[in-house]
Amino acid sequence: MTSLSGRALRLTVYIGEDDTWHHKPLYSEIVHRAHTAGLAGASVFRGIEGFGASSRIHTSRLLSLSEDLPVAVVVVDTEERVRAFLPQLDELVDEGLVTLEECEVVRYVGRSGVTGDTDPKGKKSL
Repeated sequence: MTSLSGRALRLTVYIGEDDTWHHKPLYSEIVHRAHTAGLAGASVFRGIEGFGASSRIHTSRLLSLSEDLPVAVVVVDTEERVRAFLPQLDELVDEGLVTLEECEVVRYVGRSGVTGDTDPKGKKSL
């Protein structure tokens, strides 16, 4: 498991839910490449409304406009690892927004043992 604490860099990729890479969701390709690159973690968040450079509003409130909702892929790791990953995004992301922000990692702990185990502090893992 990757160790991560203190100063870090947060990479956020804002794309559309319908964006694809070789006929599969682009957000999935970004997550899988981040995993292969050994980054600390990646999460995908689906928005309920938003707009970008095209100025077209995408919303889940109106059935006729509910396609291509905004998606944010967030990766947090050391600055060195995140910046080394950026060339892959250049290859993948044709339209969207990519941002970098400094952040501080306060806690980064994975699950250990079998699902449902209780850790030494009495907290139950999911």
